[in-house]
Amino acid sequence: MKEIKRFEQKVWLSSPTTHSEEQIFIKEAFDTNWVAPLGKNVNEFEKEMAAYLGVAQAAALTSGTAALHLAVKLAGVQAGDVIICSDLTFAATVNPVSYENGIQVFVDSERDTWNMNPDALEIALEKYSGKAKAVIVANLYGTPAKLDEIVDLCEKYNVVLIEDAAESLSATYKGRQTGSFGRYNCISFNGNKIITSSGGGMMLSNDEEAVSKARFWATQARDAAPWYQHSELGYNYRMSNIVAGIGRGQLLHLDEHRKKKKEIFLRYKDGFRDLPVEMNPYLEYTEPNFWLSCMLVEPELVKSGKVTPEKIRLALDEKNVESRPIWKPMHLQPMYASRDFIRVDGEDVGADIFTRGLCLPSDIKMTVEEQDIVIEIIHRCFK
Repeated sequence: MKEIKRFEQKVWLSSPTTHSEEQIFIKEAFDTNWVAPLGKNVNEFEKEMAAYLGVAQAAALTSGTAALHLAVKLAGVQAGDVIICSDLTFAATVNPVSYENGIQVFVDSERDTWNMNPDALEIALEKYSGKAKAVIVANLYGTPAKLDEIVDLCEKYNVVLIEDAAESLSATYKGRQTGSFGRYNCISFNGNKIITSSGGGMMLSNDEEAVSKARFWATQARDAAPWYQHSELGYNYRMSNIVAGIGRGQLLHLDEHRKKKKEIFLRYKDGFRDLPVEMNPYLEYTEPNFWLSCMLVEPELVKSGKVTPEKIRLALDEKNVESRPIWKPMHLQPMYASRDFIRVDGEDVGADIFTRGLCLPSDIKMTVEEQDIVIEIIHRCFK
């Protein structure tokens, strides 16, 4: 068997891909001396992103986490309020609840999308009826959750829906953009996302008054006075004009990036057709953005220790290829071990996905030849 050489240049999980337009917007900011926070790029980026998602208004912020924090505040969360959250997600989805001293209740995943299980959500909403203030649903790895069912349940139980679309920008559910289903919607432009502004995020809503309030809080809650006066607690959360310029240039290539991500996913799916693995699933009436391609190893192989995600990760790492474990579910995190966890029929779907899953290199600069080598490395783990 021919030896596979170590890559000289690292094959990344998902790194920024830049183009020429970013420089145009940045240069304009420098030429007009609008390098400080706010300015034309911020205003236009908000308008352009709101238009792309089909939402009325957007507030450009320093991060997706800041967007989630302000969404939690807009939902009226106070100390002791229950917020029902996706369990299989990154901690940034749920940490803002703690910023406002709320209490997270975690809902297990379903296998069709790996996202929040609507059946478990209804159990949680019934259990915490009258106590739950909001639901935070994340679209894992760019795959839309069962959003119609989740929206209907939030309306039935009169709770606010916050959609965490940080990973799913440009993904659609029945033709509608994710990041438009919640009363408050949050997206991220972190360096590893499908487009990046080197950081940053947005909170979007059809409630224009709510977005105005978010901008107010994000600018240190400065009252309308000629001096610095503050009647509420504020934050330094507003996106800078330079960062927004990068984002505007990236937005021009969003659909192109999504197309390349899908091509990577389909090559993996075809390359693994003879292996005892499955790729991250999605509903036929949705179009993910395929931000990260992920795989699950057959249960018996993992249980026996013959082939595990960690063995595959280390084999890839040896050849200078980055891969990562699936997010560790929130109910298994030491930080949140005391929180309630709602599941269906005693099955812990999120823990099973975490145990058997691996995020594969999904960088759109990865060549077909490089991906073929990655696929071959993984094949050899099963021999």
